[in-house]
Order: sequence, then C-alpha cells, then structure tokens
Amino acid sequence: LSDSGTNQMVEKLTPHLQKQSTFMREPLQVGLKLAATLRFVATGNSYASLQYSFRVQKSTIYKFIPEVCKAIIAVYMDEVLRCPKTEEEWKEVATRFSSRWNYHNCLGAVDGKHIAMKKPPNAGSYYYNYKGFNSIVLMAVDVGASGGGTWSNCSLHGAVEENRAAVPQPEPLPNDDKLVPYHFVGDDAFALRTWMMKPFSHRSQVLQERIYSYRLSRAQRVAENAFGILSQRFRCFLTTMNQHPDIIKLITMCTCVLHNLILARYPHATAEVDCEDPDTHDVIPGRWRTDPQLQDLPSLTGHHAQKAAKEQQDYLSHYYCGGEGRFQAPGRAVLPLDDKRSGQCRKKCRTGCHA
Repeated sequence: LSDSGTNQMVEKLTPHLQKQSTFMREPLQVGLKLAATLRFVATGNSYASLQYSFRVQKSTIYKFIPEVCKAIIAVYMDEVLRCPKTEEEWKEVATRFSSRWNYHNCLGAVDGKHIAMKKPPNAGSYYYNYKGFNSIVLMAVDVGASGGGTWSNCSLHGAVEENRAAVPQPEPLPNDDKLVPYHFVGDDAFALRTWMMKPFSHRSQVLQERIYSYRLSRAQRVAENAFGILSQRFRCFLTTMNQHPDIIKLITMCTCVLHNLILARYPHATAEVDCEDPDTHDVIPGRWRTDPQLQDLPSLTGHHAQKAAKEQQDYLSHYYCGGEGRFQAPGRAVLPLDDKRSGQCRKKCRTGCHA
C-alpha cells in the first residue's frame, strides 16, 4: 500500500475505530492501530514484538487488532469481496476463464489450505488434522481468472447443490451442441460432481485424459496462485497463530479483503503469479513459489463420483482432445510424453492433437 492509499484507509476507518477522549488519557490514533494491524498480518510478528515497535501494551494490541479487522471487513467487504449473485455475473466469470485459459463453462477455481494455529484450550482433537498439527481450513474460489481475487465461501457446496447460487443453466460448449453444466474446477481434494470437475486419477492415464487434466489444471492454477500470493503478502499464515479460532477466522477474512483491495488498487501486482510464454506456452513460475507455502488439503478418498459427473468428465476429455475444443499450441505438443506408451502417444500428437 502506498502512503496515499494508507491515508485513505485511515479516513474510511476512523468512524469505526475512533474512541472518545477522557480525563484519564487520549485514545490511540486510528493510524497507529491500522499500522500495527498491517504489520502483524504482513510479518506475523508476535504481540510482544509489536509492543516495542509501537510502544503500546501487548494487551491493548490484543484488543484492537480484531477491532481493526472488523472495521476493514465492514468498510471494504462489499467493494472487493463480492460473490456473483446473478446468472449474468456468473457468465461473465465463465467468459473470462474461456478467453484466458481456453476452458469453457467454468465458474471459478476452488482450492483450500490449512492455517496452522496453537491448540485452543479444551478443544481436544477438533482442530487436529492429518498433517499432525492444529489448523482451520480456508476454502477459496478464484473468480478473477487471473490468480488475484479470492472470496472465501465455506457454504459453496450447499448453495450449489440446493440451487441457491444462481448458477446458469447448462449451455453447449463452443462449436458443439451438447448441453454441459456450468461448473467449478478443483483438484483431488474435492469430490467429482457435475458442478465440480477435477483431473483424472494419475494412475494409468491415457493420452486423452492427460490432455484434459492439463487443460483443467491450467484453469485451476489461478486458485493456487491466489493462495501463493496471499501467503507471500501476509506472512502471519506462515507462522503458528496463537489466537482464538474465531479471531483467526476474522484475521483470515480481513487478509482476503486486503488481498483483493491491493489487487484492485495496484493491478501490476499480478506480475507475481504464474504466467505462460506466449510463443512456447511454457509456464513461468511466479515469485511466490520461492517462498514457503500453506499446507494443501488431503486428497479425497472413499467418495465415489456420481455417474452423471463421470460421464461429464469423459465427455469433456473427448471434447478438448477432439477437433471442437482443441487448443493449437504453436509448434509443440503441450504434454511431455515420456511413459512406456510414448511411441504411440508421439504418433498421435504429430497429427495435431494439442492441449
């Protein structure tokens, strides 16, 4: 954030944070509270460390950081963390994914990460995860098609299943006449549904399945980028947070708002994400990949895919490998075909079958 951007935030937050003066003492300035909060989320420094930097008792810092987070959410939530609410808005999202990633009828990329925290008193194993530490899970959907914007939505499953999300009706893919539902894209942490597509299992993939998995992963990469930038900007997530779970959730929501606010005010920040070489289509890793990352969710096992979802996945793989949805990458096949079937696969790829 620039100085002018920070000053604008202070002006907007002042009505929510300014305390009255008393005979005992003058209240803390809103700018100081905001600076301490931004320092905390950006560095993950302890309250004990912050008290020496800002000359404020750590007990006071403990009280006002949640207040500042609530104020930031109240002021900027509707502006930068807004979920699409109409079919037209969802279709705009699908159009961006189609033009940017050549993946059609996509409503967004879904991902989830563990946020480590100290075990709360009397919590038992409620927050204990398979990685061997206590955490809460941040679920996010990137609807920006660029790896920048995130909005947390823990009730997405129920909203889509119960038709409360205003998802558009199925429409044909380009150059095709079969109706295909609009859907999100995720990874192996999510169950396969007609509204949630994911790559094929890595075991014994044939060429057609590998091409489709590659195409889907290109679109899903934006959510991975969003989490990578989030943890790079807000390094409090790379520490073991020592607050109450409700406070951690509040801080997490605040950082999502700040993340989107920075993206809206400073679009050049997207240079941190993965990008593709326009000539070779090689992936150029973003700067965030050199930093420590949040822990992934485990792969989902024991959940059988719905028959309709499996048929949809098979149809999409056929569509993207065939002539209708094929993407011609200039001068190269996009998949490294180095398995035992490489001779057969290379022969097929020379016919022009590109992801």
